[in-house]
Amino acid sequence: MPFLNLSHVTTYTYKQPVSFGEHRIMVRPRESFDQHLLDATLTIDPEPSEVRWLQDVFGNAVAIATFHRRASRLVFDSKVRLQHEPGDVQHVHIEEYARTYPFTYASEEMPDLLRSIERQHLDPQREVDTWVRRFLSRDGATDTLAMLTAMTTAIRREFTYVSRAEKGTQTPIETLRRRKGTCRDYAVLMIEAARALGFAARFVSGYVYSPGGGRETRLGGGNTHAWVRVYLPGSGWVEFDPTNGIIGSAGLIRVAIARDIYQAVPISGTFDGFPGSFDDMTVSVDVTVDPLPPLLLRQSSELSREQDA
Repeated sequence: MPFLNLSHVTTYTYKQPVSFGEHRIMVRPRESFDQHLLDATLTIDPEPSEVRWLQDVFGNAVAIATFHRRASRLVFDSKVRLQHEPGDVQHVHIEEYARTYPFTYASEEMPDLLRSIERQHLDPQREVDTWVRRFLSRDGATDTLAMLTAMTTAIRREFTYVSRAEKGTQTPIETLRRRKGTCRDYAVLMIEAARALGFAARFVSGYVYSPGGGRETRLGGGNTHAWVRVYLPGSGWVEFDPTNGIIGSAGLIRVAIARDIYQAVPISGTFDGFPGSFDDMTVSVDVTVDPLPPLLLRQSSELSREQDA
């Protein structure tokens, strides 16, 4: 049950002062049974004229900031203290009827899952379909969780992770052909592959960390991270991170969940200035793990001082 300190700072710089339009910020982790917010602050410089909060259609926490002054620098600084109780593959329980593939979602769930089953990308040569069927058993029914796990680890093992600062995401076919991509490229590929088999799948944006406090290497750190949720009867939405081969939420902090990647952009907005005014954007994400809760840390510190005395 680690306690985490999250720092997410995004800085935009401009060659001369510009005016800012409305900005939409999604950096506040979601409150859930496995992650509990203890403290969260969002500091914006220059100070906005107004900040209002809302929940979008997926229940994500969104801040809307409006501005009244010009500036040559815009900074969003999010600080979060969080208690994380992650689950792993051992905690995934699937209803008997869904433990082998193929299966059909319950009729009462299907209306709410349909949009998350619909394919989002054209595949005229059925390249995604061909790739994903390699994970199906040739001897009859396929173990559902084993198949999704194999798909997750295959992307981790067979594709080359590359960081890319440019906006945009590769199509699933581009990722298959290039055999490389970012975490968001991998997530989009796996979502489309899962949907090709009839699973409900969603895009997740958030943060990744090493539960061991840095002893493990996790790809996608230092920035926001992306992975996948697949709906499995009996456990609901289960996390799959194809970038790191993670099944379950160990090391993953959810911020935004969406049907499509473009619904989960951490920060978006506009500015008004001379052509070529934009200079640069930098993002810094840091996650540190406290092995003990705040009270125990305080008690341990007090005990240490007493012993030194």
